Amino acid sequence: MSYQVIARKYRPQRFRDVVGQEHVTQTLARALEQKRIAHAYLFCGPRGTGKTTIARIFAKCLNCEGGPRVEFAEDDPRCREIAEGRSLDVFEIDGASNNGVEQVRELRETCKYAPASSRFKIYIIDEVHMLSTGAFNALLKTLEEPPAHVKFMFATTDPEKVLPTILSRCQRFDLRRIPTALIAQHLAHIADLEKVQVAPAALHAIARGAEGAMRDAESALDQLISFCGGRIEEADVLSMFGLTAQGQLLELTRMVLAGEVETALRLLNDLANHGKDLRRLLSDLLNHFRNLLIFQVSRGELDMLEVSEAEAAELKEQSPMAGADALTRIMEVFAEAERQLRDAASKKILVEVALLRAIEARAAVRVDTLLQQLQSLRGPAETRPAPAGAAPPSHFAPEPSASAGSPKPAAGGKRRAPDAAAEAEPAGTAAAAEELPGVAPGSPRRTGDLGGLWSGLLEAVGRASQFIRSYLLGAHPVAFAENVLTIGYDPEFGDHLGLVDTPRTHALLQTKLAELGHPNVQIKFIQTEALASPALPPDTASPPPAVSATARRTAVKPAASAANKPEAVSFSQEDFKNDPLIQKALEIFKGRIVEVRA
Repeated sequence: MSYQVIARKYRPQRFRDVVGQEHVTQTLARALEQKRIAHAYLFCGPRGTGKTTIARIFAKCLNCEGGPRVEFAEDDPRCREIAEGRSLDVFEIDGASNNGVEQVRELRETCKYAPASSRFKIYIIDEVHMLSTGAFNALLKTLEEPPAHVKFMFATTDPEKVLPTILSRCQRFDLRRIPTALIAQHLAHIADLEKVQVAPAALHAIARGAEGAMRDAESALDQLISFCGGRIEEADVLSMFGLTAQGQLLELTRMVLAGEVETALRLLNDLANHGKDLRRLLSDLLNHFRNLLIFQVSRGELDMLEVSEAEAAELKEQSPMAGADALTRIMEVFAEAERQLRDAASKKILVEVALLRAIEARAAVRVDTLLQQLQSLRGPAETRPAPAGAAPPSHFAPEPSASAGSPKPAAGGKRRAPDAAAEAEPAGTAAAAEELPGVAPGSPRRTGDLGGLWSGLLEAVGRASQFIRSYLLGAHPVAFAENVLTIGYDPEFGDHLGLVDTPRTHALLQTKLAELGHPNVQIKFIQTEALASPALPPDTASPPPAVSATARRTAVKPAASAANKPEAVSFSQEDFKNDPLIQKALEIFKGRIVEVRA
């Protein structure tokens, strides 16, 4: 008798022999017990998971003597005919080679006739998604209302390609990848029957390499028996299929979590030199960090994981080495590298870069976390000392109108002297606030007010979009007149104009200005030098002698000439670099100063 491969020799013959698909076999068994048998079934799932095998077993249950029933005799002639592929009433059709309309028409003609010797005439169509659209349409009517003696069973690895009109006429069963532990257990049973000694680590390596496909695992075991003889070790499996040893994989993940760049690259170099499959290595790394994340989230539960005892112990040891955010960033790096690997000219370099990026991602910090820590360093706004000579920051509030009790101008057009309630504001400042040229009524009139409005606007924009706020930091308010806010950029930041002068930015600024009490404001961006404090009219240039020294410091300074320039501010780069706040920020974020601009 000719040799029969393990995958065929140990093919399941009953529902109880099927491994890892209990959700399908139990449903079909109960349907048989309750006589609720449909006319069409669709079995979906990855390769080697038992789609055609389950269809054959179901056909045996339907056509066995005394059936339909779940259990049948070993020597049942009809079941033996189905198992050997010589039954006249069970047709196994390859959808890839019989995908035309003519073949479907022939099927429609033959299904009208009664079965030769069995209860049902059964059509098993494998890879049914390969049928053409015309063939599917030719099958629709027969599939929906077949003769009482006809049953259809379809198998496919790609159910998305099956027409929805076909899917709606079938009972669908989705087969899943078989867990690694169940594959290893079944391989151990086959090895005992074949009288072959296989090390447990070798069984686990074969099952891991099969990726959930029992047929792939059985074929690998058959090949290993031919290669190794009566005893199989883990090293044999790893060398034949290019897999990475479980211990080396766990060691590499520990190096990534510990940030050991040199040792990680050395181990990767050794694995590549020994011919390990780098695509599979990336997949195994990704799966391990996924298991580590699930282990953390589930607080040590192993119900959602398919791991060996050694892996479970390693997960417990590695869990404190990184948080959930760090693990997520590492997984994103490896997932991106796995996607790019198929098109990479140098796969080793790509994996090396992925390892370096994963180690960096382990210690990365989210942007919102950085902002929160910076804010905590700055402290509350009211406790920060104001720079010498600077006006106190304040958000703009509209000045009270004349009807609200503000001073009215005298008949001669001049304002009367401020009353006692207004004496708190220095006379020079009041004059400057009321007579700034080119400022429309109802707009911020004082330099401090316009600056306060700008500060509030930046803060509001930052809550909505840090990206837009970052480009506005290099700008300054020029004027707010006739319901138009003019924003200027120094020539140094002139390239930002094209990035911010967009409908989206205009809409965001208008929305935030409306929230600050200025609806329907138009935005205008220009390129200009930073403005100095506005010049005052001659009659308000000098403050009265009675004004105190504190008031004089806060008053607006008069212009020295027509070409008035802002007062120079002394700046020391060394003082900036040695500032305790800057040093603390560098320490927390492990940064360095690249450039200092005054």
